[in-house]
Order: sequence, then structure tokens, then C-alpha cells
Amino acid sequence: MVGVFQTPLDSGQIKEKARALGADLVGIADGAVMDAYPPDPRNPRRPKDLTEHDGGRAIVLAKRYSAGTTRIARWDERHKYYNDELVLTMLEETSLELVLWLEDNGYPAIIVPPTHADPWLYRGDENQHMATILSLTHAAVEAGLGTLGLNQQLITPEFGPRVMVTAVLCSVDCQPDERLKTTLCLGPECGRCLNACPGDVVGHWDRDWPACDRYRSPHGFSQLAEHLGDILDAPDDAARLDMIRSENSFNLWQSILRGAGVITGCRRCQDVCPVGEDFARMIGDSLDDIPEATPAKAERLAAMARAEAAGELPAAYDDQRRWIGALGYRGENGAG
Repeated sequence: MVGVFQTPLDSGQIKEKARALGADLVGIADGAVMDAYPPDPRNPRRPKDLTEHDGGRAIVLAKRYSAGTTRIARWDERHKYYNDELVLTMLEETSLELVLWLEDNGYPAIIVPPTHADPWLYRGDENQHMATILSLTHAAVEAGLGTLGLNQQLITPEFGPRVMVTAVLCSVDCQPDERLKTTLCLGPECGRCLNACPGDVVGHWDRDWPACDRYRSPHGFSQLAEHLGDILDAPDDAARLDMIRSENSFNLWQSILRGAGVITGCRRCQDVCPVGEDFARMIGDSLDDIPEATPAKAERLAAMARAEAAGELPAAYDDQRRWIGALGYRGENGAG
């Protein structure tokens, strides 16, 4: 690309434009740093794996969920799914408008949406966890928007984990942001995410992702494949017809039509997290009680806290320490 055709842009101008287009949070990560520190070396999902030319910067955009839907406690409330899908739609439009603006200024750019998994990695198992083609939560940490929590969800200072994120790859020469070095998460002594999880999939700085997918995408591909299989296995034509006309078919059809329940779903762990300026101001009073909490969950959290007090941290923390950060609630220094 010949520089004479490019309008000089700095990070402040890019962030101002992204916010004007509707983003609530904007950060810029260094693509070379993301290439050097993939979140999973076995499946690195780096900017350079997507583009040879335009991965120098990852502009990460975040849009908050509505507080009203967050105050609905049921994890499987379809109205929440639809509202969240509208948030995603707005975020996609913001990303596209930002790309077009960058390209008008001479910088080719690529959207990396939160719904894009690499189909070449699918192995015929409908229960296989399909990660996004670039880990947007890790990109958000590298862009200075927040840190990862006990269940490896992104947590931001402004909205806790109650955001949806996307990224725009571009090689505009601008100053990247610094990542936070100390975790925002309050750890197992808080443990609200683990207590609230309907699938009980939260671990010690980890998550059972395939099990979580059954809730995060309750009308997704695995449920569709199972439903079609059940129809084929029905004992007779009358039973098959009943299943075709069932509520499950209706929900799957609606979800295919709009994406609600496929690309949106359970976010109880995000709803109940006490981190974020929005929690006390907008939603905390409606989420004090966690009906999913059990004595068994409480004991697991207590065991995690005892292990940390003894200086014993799980391998999952070591693997993700760069993005979780130092454990500030234990008084650890986040420098370095």
C-alpha cells in the first residue's frame, strides 16, 4: 500500500470514530503481540493466521447488554436472547461502518465477528466446542479493555462481563493500548459465576466449554442435529409429524430465522458478576439472590479459596495468567 494514499490516523481518532458509530468500549491491540502470545498454542487463532497483510492492529469494539434484560433472572428467557441478538446486530453494523471508514482513509480492514468459527476444524461431532476464529476475549484483554475471570469470561471495569465484543483487523500505524496487569475478578471468594451457572460448568479459572455450549447456544447446531436424529428415530410417521410440529421445532425454526438462541443464549455468569460500574447503579438490587447456588457449589468454592491461600493455583490459571492477571484480591503485584 502506497502511503501517499493514506490519511494519517492516530488511536484517538479511531476510538472517537468507533464510539460515534455506537461502540461503548474501544481498545487497540498489537497484532504482533497477539501472534507471539496465542491463547492456545494447539489452536493459536492468531491475526497472522487470518491475513498476511492487515493484522498489525486489532481494534476491539464492545457493546453493553441492556440492563433491563440482565435483571431477568431466568437463564433460558427467550426475550433475553432476542435483545442480545439485537445488540450483536448493532455491533456488526458498527464494525462494518468502521471498516468502511478505515478503507476510505486508505487502510484495508477485516471484521472478525463473535459468531465466526472455522468450519475446517469441525470433525463431525455435533457436541464439539467450536471456538471463534480469533479469540475476541483475549484480544480484548490485549487491547486493555479488561481481564479474564474465574470462568475465563471477559470482565471490564465499566460493565463487568455484560458486553459483547467484535474486532476489526487493520494495519493502520497507531499506538496500541496496554493490557491490565491485575485481574478485575474477585476470585473464588466471590464465586457468583460458579454459583449461578445452571449447567455447573465453571471451574477454577477454567470452564467446561462443550458443556457450557448447551446453555450458551440452547438452540444451536448440536440441538438441531439431535432433534433431527430424534425425528428419524421416531417409531412411526404420526410420531415424526408430532415432533416436526413440536415446540422444540418451533424454537429451532425461530432461532434459525433470527439467531436468538443460537448465537445468543445463557449469560447467567455475566448477569450476576458484581464487577462493573453498572452493577450497583443499574442491576445489583435485582440479583442479590442466586437460586442456583447449592451447598456442593459452596464447598467447591471454599476448596478453591483454601488452595489459593496455600499458594496452590491450577494449571488453567498458569495457562491463562497473561490474560487473567495477577490476583489483586490476594495482594499480588500486577507489574511486569
